[in-house]
Formats: sequence, C-alpha cells, structure tokens
Amino acid sequence: MADARTYRDSTQIVLPQASLETVRTELETEFTVTIIESEPAKIVGSPVEIKSVNAFLVRRGVSTP
Repeated sequence: MADARTYRDSTQIVLPQASLETVRTELETEFTVTIIESEPAKIVGSPVEIKSVNAFLVRRGVSTP
C-alpha cells in the first residue's frame, strides 16, 4: 500500500505565506485550487493542477520544495 505522504506530495504545495503575495490572484483565476491561509500556506488541488501550478510558480520565480 502506498504511503499517504506520496499522495499529499502530488496534491499540495506548501510555501511560506509571503511567497504567494504577488501571484495569489493569478493562481485563483487560472487554476482550480484551494489556498489554505496558514503558515506555511498550502495550495491544494488535483495532481494535474498541482503540476501546472508548480510550473507556473517556477516561471514566476517562486521557489517550490
């Protein structure tokens, strides 16, 4: 049986809240994701959306784990 951590890694991105300040509006407009405002912030979505969001963040210079 697969480890739950594997599924979490493919369905969420965890970042410092400050990293989202400049891209949050675009994220919510372009992608079907939920942004959980906590410290650290979590972007949650389907594996396909998370992969696209990750590419989007990298293109905008936001460091992702």
